[in-house]
Amino acid sequence: MMFDQFTLGIEEEYMVVDPSTRELKSHEQKIVHEGQKVIKDKVKAEMHQAVVEVGTDICQDIDEAYVDVATLRKTISAIADNLGFWVGASGTHPFSHWERQLITDHARYNEIVNELQEAARSNLIFGLHVHVGISDKNMAIHIMNTVRYFLPHIYALSTNSPFWEGRNTGFKSFRTKVFDKFPRTGVPDYFNDWDDFKNFVNLLIKTSCIDNAKKIWWDVRVHPVFDTIEFRICDVPLLVEETIAITALFQALVVKLYKLRLQNMSFIMYTRALINENKWRASRYGLDGKLIDFGKQEQVDARLLIHELLDFVDDVVDELGSRQALNDVKKILKNGTGADRQLSIFEQTKNLNSVVDYITDQTLVGV
Repeated sequence: MMFDQFTLGIEEEYMVVDPSTRELKSHEQKIVHEGQKVIKDKVKAEMHQAVVEVGTDICQDIDEAYVDVATLRKTISAIADNLGFWVGASGTHPFSHWERQLITDHARYNEIVNELQEAARSNLIFGLHVHVGISDKNMAIHIMNTVRYFLPHIYALSTNSPFWEGRNTGFKSFRTKVFDKFPRTGVPDYFNDWDDFKNFVNLLIKTSCIDNAKKIWWDVRVHPVFDTIEFRICDVPLLVEETIAITALFQALVVKLYKLRLQNMSFIMYTRALINENKWRASRYGLDGKLIDFGKQEQVDARLLIHELLDFVDDVVDELGSRQALNDVKKILKNGTGADRQLSIFEQTKNLNSVVDYITDQTLVGV
């Protein structure tokens, strides 16, 4: 089976930190301007001025993706350093308040803030977006429908935002709770085919709900411009190897579901309402909770279900060349997620500044 089309693209959002106060700090797009001299359009501004977003090239396989993400982290960090900033990879900043953060002056962001008001201004969060290449739009819709069931499992692996505005939220990922205030977020509905999806988008455009399909911010979407399925549910992970492990799992899942479909088989489809129960649990408990196995109709340890997921995709892994990356999923299961490790640092130090230091250090491990 040819896997050439299942290319990878990874976007990560980093926080920009003032080394003296450990607070989020506007870099006035200096990091972006300097970055563009070196890595062109692989770095861009985000709505909040204390955020930097990077995106890889189109990568042919997971090894290429690893090198690209590691290089981006290293490059942006060095540029930030020269300008007197730190960068960190965490789904939320442990204690900065969004009210004090500046919005980037750009027509698109001004328009979003004007429409969404406080929901937009308070949306100071940092995610990981993974693109997996697929050119057949109807196949992509089928995979989007099917892959929804597995989103909470992979989200649990990425949880990396336990603190918000100086408080331990009790969640392993509070980032999605912040993002839930936006319209057109969360687990998408079921669509019959590409035409069904296009009709939905056209209706929203016709009735002035949106002006283009990019304003659909679901946890997974068939990308309106690129020939990709884009996964948007995850917190940005602390470590580059965690980003790569999660990316490899998304890719393997897409290829596995594609392969099943070619053999005229499919995974059972579940409703959004049921999948949301698991998403809630993943957000609250991360890997330490139980997710519902809807087939068995019982609760099962999240770690156990993720092991089952690894078994499910195992037959495509070697062809994709991602065995090593998927072994790192087992490392996350053993060592805990970014959230678990942030909480452990806080337990030891009782100091959120130490948590920020830990985040900024971990961002550069292995690059």
